[in-house]
Amino acid sequence: MSSFKDLINQSKPVLIDFYAEWCGPCKMMAPILHNVKNDMGNQVSILKIDVDKNQELAAKYQIRGVPTLMIFKEGKQLWRQSGVVQEQQIKEVLTPFL
Repeated sequence: MSSFKDLINQSKPVLIDFYAEWCGPCKMMAPILHNVKNDMGNQVSILKIDVDKNQELAAKYQIRGVPTLMIFKEGKQLWRQSGVVQEQQIKEVLTPFL
């Protein structure tokens, strides 16, 4: 399995969804992220990280609330937002990084 560092070091944007199983708003993000992936295809990677199972990573990135979405490209954090983010906004944020 790839390390987190390897995953965010890609030349295409990587959208990370820090979530928790018990989180209602996180459940609302699932179909939104599914639609983004369907529309943007292989131009972007979308990964879900359970904060309860990856507490060290959540602490490293100071995840205080879920869902928290982050975009990385070539190892650099380019964007971050907590809470439910609408599909169109995610696409608008991702597009300049393609």
